[in-house]
Order: sequence, then C-alpha cells, then structure tokens
Amino acid sequence: MREILPVLNGWYAAGVPFGLATVVAVSRSAPRGPGAAMAVGPDDEVVGSVSGGCVEGAVFELAQEVVASGRPRLESFGYSDEDAFAVGLTCGGEITVLVRPVAPALDPVFGAVAASVAAGEPVTLATVTDGPAPRGATRAVWPDRVSGSLGTEGLDVAVTADARGELALGATGLRHYGPRGQRREDAVTVFLHSFAPPPRMLVFGAIDYAAAVARIGAFLGYRVTVCDARPVFATPRRFPEGVEVVVDWPHRYLRGTDTDGRTVICVLTHDPRFDVPLLEEALRRPAAYIGAMGSRRTHDDRRRRLVEAGLTERELGRLRSPVGLDLGARTPEEVAVSVAAEIVAQRWGGSGAPLTATAGAIHGHMHTNPSNQGV
Repeated sequence: MREILPVLNGWYAAGVPFGLATVVAVSRSAPRGPGAAMAVGPDDEVVGSVSGGCVEGAVFELAQEVVASGRPRLESFGYSDEDAFAVGLTCGGEITVLVRPVAPALDPVFGAVAASVAAGEPVTLATVTDGPAPRGATRAVWPDRVSGSLGTEGLDVAVTADARGELALGATGLRHYGPRGQRREDAVTVFLHSFAPPPRMLVFGAIDYAAAVARIGAFLGYRVTVCDARPVFATPRRFPEGVEVVVDWPHRYLRGTDTDGRTVICVLTHDPRFDVPLLEEALRRPAAYIGAMGSRRTHDDRRRRLVEAGLTERELGRLRSPVGLDLGARTPEEVAVSVAAEIVAQRWGGSGAPLTATAGAIHGHMHTNPSNQGV
C-alpha cells in the first residue's frame, strides 16, 4: 500500500470517501502478498492492485458497494475448476481481501498513518477483519504512542503489544484474539500492517556499476547510500536523484552506520585497500546480503586477506563473491540486474533457476513476507 498512499492521502485530506481493498491473507501461489492494496476513489479512479489483474474487476465493484453502504466486506478469491467463469486467480492460489470505506469520519487514524509513512516514521495499522469486534475498526501503533480503538480495552492492549513486536521485525500478517484480547482464542481476527522505514542499501565504490546498482536499488524500494573515499568520484551529479552520496573511507563510514537484518551491502571497489577492511567490518554485523565485485582471482586474494584478518569460515560464508547471478551480464545496467536478482533470490529463498526448469508454486514464498518493502 505504501506506493499508493500519496493518492489516498489526497482523497482523505479532501474528505472524499474511497474504497480501500487490502490483501490480508494468501495461500499457495498468489501474485501479491499481504498488504498489497487497491483503492477506488472519486469518479471511479483506481490506484494499486491486489492480484495483478485477475480479480481487480470484482474488487472494483466491492469497493463501490462498501462506499455506498458504509460497511466493510471480507472476500476470498481462489480458482474453481468447476466454474470456468468464476472470478478467481489463474495461478491456482487464493487471496483474502478486506474492502472497507475510508474517510475522516469513518477512520480518524488513517491520515496520521499516511503522514508517518511519508515521513519514514515506523507505524503499524491494526484492522479488525473478522469476529465480534467491529469489522474495519483500526488502531494505529507507533513505538511511542497509539491512536484509535478496536472496540475493547483488552483487545487494544494485546494488539498494541503485538503490533510493536511486528513493527520491530517489519512483519505484516493476521493475528487472532478473544473478544477482550485473550491470547489463546481466535474469535477476533486482526490484520497487522507494518510500515517500517525502507531498508537500506549501502553501495561502496563510486563507479559506473555503483550508479546502476543504486538506480535499481531505489527502484526496489531501498534507501540507497553510495560511499567512496575519493571526492572526485563521489559526487551527487553522478548518481540518481534521491541517492545519498558520502565521501569517507568505506570501513570507517560503515563502522559508524547502523545496519539490521534487512540491510543490503554491495562492495564494488574491488581494491584491497578499501574492500578488505570494509568486508572485515561488514561480515561481523547484521545484514541481509553482503556482496563483493571482482574476478575469481580477486575473490581468492580477498578471501586470503580476510582469513589473515581473523574472519571465521562462518563469517566468510555470508559473502556473495563474485557478486550477482550468472546472467552473462556485461554492461553496468546488466550487472545491476544480476546483483538485484541475487538480492531478491536470497530474500525470498529463490533458486535463481529459470522458472521453466522448476516445478511447484511460482509465488510460493509470498506468504512469508518478513518485511514491508513493497507494501
């Protein structure tokens, strides 16, 4: 939903009711994960998507209905072999979609959530999807405050605690409670939609390849920083708009920078003066992906130097070097695609093999989304 929030916030600020459809659960192969959203606003304008086109027509009609009635709807869409004309997913999966009307009078916390997401402030939006609590009721949970209620004090307390835990992980999904927040009951279902700040991509080495990697990193939703010790190369005009450019020794900059389990580190310097002390620092801190550019000879020399620096086999096992998947890439842009493909494959557990050579669900990992990068 993150990508359509600017439009939704405009409608909300104008006091115009709109229908918001959010994927709250998926099973088997599904094209979009929990948190994917589509909205129908004034003059039947549509933004976003919940399925990549399979069920958007039916969701459009549902959104119109909930705006007219003021009552949320929870609907599931799958695939029926018995009814070839049924609305469903051609991929064979199933999605559950909550469609609810949104306006200042109906959802007083939505504007604050949208403002926090725009400012990069972490927030979780909790929404009742089913049960005796009011369907569509929302509660916004920040690390230091809350707004809105789900109907009972006990449910609010339990959901707030869980929402903060999910926010720390950047996780999105359904949780179940009793009517008063009891942990071991499942009468009430609540969708926790976490909007953690975008994960970071740290690119070291201000070369042409870095510009291409920075561009595709921004496209994938990362907050990108490029760092190089050479001021003649580390200039903002050589990189896409919105990319932070830092002049500093790479290992020194990384040592003073926070990283977490979603951070991507790309070492493109392929100069032992820079990349050995940098990788020594990187491989001993939290990160989702650490890749280093260079030939196999460069990799062998780099690995020898890192062993001499005291790194363990376990630490060295985290290093993706040479960086990227084997796509036959030649140009900086092609290499950037190769690097991005490896990052995505590692994030979701993909094999990197052609889909024609694999079997099973294409989107089999969507339901395990550990972060909100694209939602």
